[in-house]
Amino acid sequence: MTDADQTDAGPAAAIERAPLVTAWRTFVESGPASFTIPGHKRLAGSLSPTLGQILDADVPLYGGLDTVKLDSGVLARAESAAAALWGADWCRFSTGGSTHANQAVTLAVGRPGDTVLVARTAHRSTLLGLVLAGLIPVWLPVDLDPRWGIPTGLSPVTLRAAVASHPEAVAVLCVEPGYLGTLAPVGELAEIAHGAGLPLIVDQAWGAHLGFHPDYPRHALQQGADVLVTSAHKALPAFSQASMLMTRIGRFGRFDAGRWERAFEAGNTTSPSGAILASIDASRALLADPAGPAMLGRLAELLSGVRDSLRASGFGAPGPEDFAPGRFDPAKLVIRTDPIGRSGVELESGLIRAGLPVEMADRDTIVPMIGLVDTRQTLHRFVETLLRLAESSHRRDDLTQPETADPVVTGSGTPWSVAAALLPPAPMTPRAAFFAPREALPLDAAVGRICAEVVAPYPPGIPVLVPGEEITTESVTALMSARAAGTRIAYAADPALRTVEVVTQ
Repeated sequence: MTDADQTDAGPAAAIERAPLVTAWRTFVESGPASFTIPGHKRLAGSLSPTLGQILDADVPLYGGLDTVKLDSGVLARAESAAAALWGADWCRFSTGGSTHANQAVTLAVGRPGDTVLVARTAHRSTLLGLVLAGLIPVWLPVDLDPRWGIPTGLSPVTLRAAVASHPEAVAVLCVEPGYLGTLAPVGELAEIAHGAGLPLIVDQAWGAHLGFHPDYPRHALQQGADVLVTSAHKALPAFSQASMLMTRIGRFGRFDAGRWERAFEAGNTTSPSGAILASIDASRALLADPAGPAMLGRLAELLSGVRDSLRASGFGAPGPEDFAPGRFDPAKLVIRTDPIGRSGVELESGLIRAGLPVEMADRDTIVPMIGLVDTRQTLHRFVETLLRLAESSHRRDDLTQPETADPVVTGSGTPWSVAAALLPPAPMTPRAAFFAPREALPLDAAVGRICAEVVAPYPPGIPVLVPGEEITTESVTALMSARAAGTRIAYAADPALRTVEVVTQ
């Protein structure tokens, strides 16, 4: 795929016809003397050319894409078009990312004190949504691939046992695809959940592009899920914070449009960015046009070649051929550095110096974010730079692992893989622990105490320590190992992990 491929009439025409894109362009071209917020009024260039460049795209929804009274209904039309494309009954665009959408889900699916079944790979946003809504999670472990040591999603066996053990549950929440591109058999999960009278809710933040090309896995709604959360700003060309929440309302009588609207608006900003909303609509229009699926096909072909090149140079690179059909996203590039004895964090530093920052790097894994706008040229530059850095970096013999090594303990270097497989006791609910009196203890002295805060390697933001859970030796070891290897530890009061907050006894 060349740069010219991405600027032909097909994608451009489709995007320009999108209702919110048209509204954005009309507002900008009319040059109104706006007397609504935002206060910069797209005139900040008079203060600083750089500030003007930052703010000139910022058009509000209210008094921008539409009137302050929303007389034209342009947002509703765009959301209706997205619902039709994904096969949903109801859809809302969020400018607060999938964090806002996931937390709206928790406010909609139950009432304080209700039990929900939650995959342990749930993002921090879902965890804190449980705190907000007062829901009680039953954490479910996810399977790990024996070769690659990466989470492969919630298994039907685990879910079947959970619904049998918890007849009081009101919903099932899972994350598909996972951060490293793997997917569970979502269709089977939906059948099990529905057999128990439960909705299946899927955080598909990393898979907005799924379901629109035959070489890609189907998206969650196509596989029978009832609720889908997805981020348009990952693989698709959208602003940061661009997300969608969509549902099939009719399957379960206790869900109606009014309940979803109330839950969504509870955390929605009253000053939504029209530019973010328009970029969501543009991404929707691209997928609806034949140009979008064609771009997905070309991207899958390019990444297949990239994986071959990396494997020939000694790297590990899991791909769709390593998993059952429909269980891996072909647009995901996961690079394992441990087979060549190199540190992913060290290589990341070199990539940053070369102007090629990546989405994630830990001791033995690098994950560059790949999207529809990537070309053969951008991918070639990345691969050539990575290979050059690998040749010039120092070998780390402590990173090499025998073929039969246990990936959870020694192979993956990802503490959230440990969290996905090992479930500590949870003497308190997340909400009770979040609001409980707390104290800070040295991390090694906190083993056996109840955690009072979220502690997660970031990215991907999957917590290793969760409020209400007992702190275990395994979780402490995983976090200290990640910290020593250069992984950022997020959300903790002490990011250096000298101390951790626990519930006061």
